Amino acid sequence: MRLRAKLRDQYRETGLVFPIRVLDQGAAAGYLTAYQETAKVAGYGGKAAQMPQVHRYFDWAWELATHSSVLDAVESVIGRNILLWSASVFPKTPFDPGHVTMHQDGTYWGLSGGEVTTAWIALTASTIENGCMRVVPGSHRLEIQPHRDTYGADNLLTRGQVVQAAYDEEDVIDVELRPGQMSLHHVRAIHGSRPNRSAGPRVGFAARYVTPDARPTLPGQTAALVRGHDGPGHWERVAGPPGFGSLQSAIRAHRSEAAEFVKALTAR
Repeated sequence: MRLRAKLRDQYRETGLVFPIRVLDQGAAAGYLTAYQETAKVAGYGGKAAQMPQVHRYFDWAWELATHSSVLDAVESVIGRNILLWSASVFPKTPFDPGHVTMHQDGTYWGLSGGEVTTAWIALTASTIENGCMRVVPGSHRLEIQPHRDTYGADNLLTRGQVVQAAYDEEDVIDVELRPGQMSLHHVRAIHGSRPNRSAGPRVGFAARYVTPDARPTLPGQTAALVRGHDGPGHWERVAGPPGFGSLQSAIRAHRSEAAEFVKALTAR
């Protein structure tokens, strides 16, 4: 179901809207199991950098990123013509020190122009205790601010980016979600998350969508048209679902190819 006008206006005003129910709890549990099986077989740990571009290799990830309820909500904030640019899993294991420093995605994604939004889908509960996402409302109205790269060992970002803009900590919103709920946040919204202080895992699936007038500025960037039309043709197009013959073959391809995506983001 498309977002009501009130929620659409909230996104435009604050750069954030949540919670949006896109899956029932049973479906969310199914996607969580699919992720866990993939991670176990591949030997992936708790770093999001190990699981970029999952929609290109794993059918369950493509299915989730192109779910009609997700795309309906995305359409409400960026319009009917939608390209799926990337998708990653953000896991935090129990008592995981991994965190995400406050940053703006637009500073390092290599995108120019157009509209860009991230759908963050909770596959487990995402709470203050287990390190839910935190957003500075209204910060999307800022231009891209200076960032400092820390390359912190426990930082889940590719370069440990920290925004250098001042903001009031009291204004920060904790984006708590139940399994199957999601949030949408703007590419310039200042956001991050704290470590998991709980005895249970926190797993989120983040899919990033752009309008066709957005341009890639880094080499090797691709996108899949998932709704509407791609008029300008700025992107190298890919299709889905991935359709690998087995989980093992998908993992082999993911290991060898998806690393290039992370390399492009970290080498700047």
